[in-house]
Formats: sequence, C-alpha cells, structure tokens
Amino acid sequence: MKGGPALAWLEVESLESFYYKVRVLHGIGLRAEKGEFISLIGSNGAGKTTFLRTLSRLVRGKGKILMENEDLIGLSPQEVIRKGVAHCPEGRMLFPYMSVRQNLLMGAFLREDKDEVKKDLGQVFSYLPVLGERQKQLAGTLSGGEQQMLAIGRAIMAAPRLLTLDEPSFGLAPLVIGSIFEVLHTLNKLGVTVLLVEQNAWLALEQTSFTYVLEEGHIIKQGPTADLLEDPSIREAYLGMT
Repeated sequence: MKGGPALAWLEVESLESFYYKVRVLHGIGLRAEKGEFISLIGSNGAGKTTFLRTLSRLVRGKGKILMENEDLIGLSPQEVIRKGVAHCPEGRMLFPYMSVRQNLLMGAFLREDKDEVKKDLGQVFSYLPVLGERQKQLAGTLSGGEQQMLAIGRAIMAAPRLLTLDEPSFGLAPLVIGSIFEVLHTLNKLGVTVLLVEQNAWLALEQTSFTYVLEEGHIIKQGPTADLLEDPSIREAYLGMT
C-alpha cells in the first residue's frame, strides 16, 4: 500500500509561527479526528497561546493547517471563522460596554442564516441560563465566571466545527469550572471538535482523551491521556507528583 497514514479531520503539519521575526513555534504537528476532545498543556511561555492564535490566523505562520484536507494557512481570520473555527481567547476579550445579548450576537456577525442564529442564541441560554437571565446587562459588570461563560457562549454563536479554548478555567471557582466543562462536553457529544489549552494540567488530563505537551515551541510528548497520566516525567513536571 502506497503513501503514508490517512489524514485526520484536523491535521497540523510543520507549523512555525513568528512574532517580529522571532520564531515561537518550531515545526509543530498535531492531529484530531472529528468529534475528539484534545488538550495542549505546557508551562508559561511554551507557545500554547501562539499555537491557538496561529490556528485562528491571528498570528502569521508557515506550514499546513488542514481541516477536512483544506489548508487554512493562507486564509484571513474572518475566512477561518467561516470555515467553522471558533476561538475563545485568553482574557475573554469581551465588549464591556455592550450587553450580554449584543456580545453573543457579535459571535454570529459573519453568519447569514438568521433563523439558525436565533435558534443558537436560545441554545446558548439553555446551556448557560445565567446569560439568559442577564442578557440585557453590560458584559463588563458580570463576575469573572459569568464573563468566561459569555466568552464561550459567543464562540458557540459562530457555529463552530472546531472550538479552541485558551485557559478557560483561569481564576474561576471549581463550581463554575464544572458548569463550563459540562457545556463543552455537551458540544463535543454533538460533534464539535474541541482543542483545549490549559496550564492546569490536572484539569486538562481529566477532561480530554488525547494530550500534547508543548515546551519552548516544540511538541515533546503526545499520547492518549491515560498513558500520559502514568508517565513519570509528566507526573513530576506537570502534576507535582513523584
């Protein structure tokens, strides 16, 4: 049989990214099948945020980002969103002087299927009822946990096929984290592929089925999460266990 292994639904190959001509990512490879829930862990400064921003085309890069065998590397951020990639950024990046409802609708600003947008808005309110209760409230007046829910709700409004999240648990109470991950698993069961970036390695390894470990712009380990949980180097470096 000729050729290499079949391409995955998402296939990142030899990805390099740059900030002001300084290379941050060094030939990254990552793959995910449709409907997988995978994670990328690593220490501060490893390049995790840069990786997600490169996938979303917010940072320039070289290599291949294949989704259903279509290369996204040369597309604009708006075109990538239209292809079904939604990014929930670190720091939430909400519009503080707009209402909850207006922030959610901003997630759908490229969509033309207005009836489906209305249906998805109702779905977000069913997933995250507090947003429905506060839909007229200014986003900047919400608590930290509510703001993170809003950021995820806004990403859902883009109707993603691939949802990427950057540190969604940061600074949140365990109860809020549980609510957020319940929504993420619901979306995943509906067929959305989820790529989670987390510095909280325990959380990432608890929630996902396959994990990549990024250090200094290089993937140094990868494998089924259950295997990495038994890896002594991972347990010592990321879980504080010996």
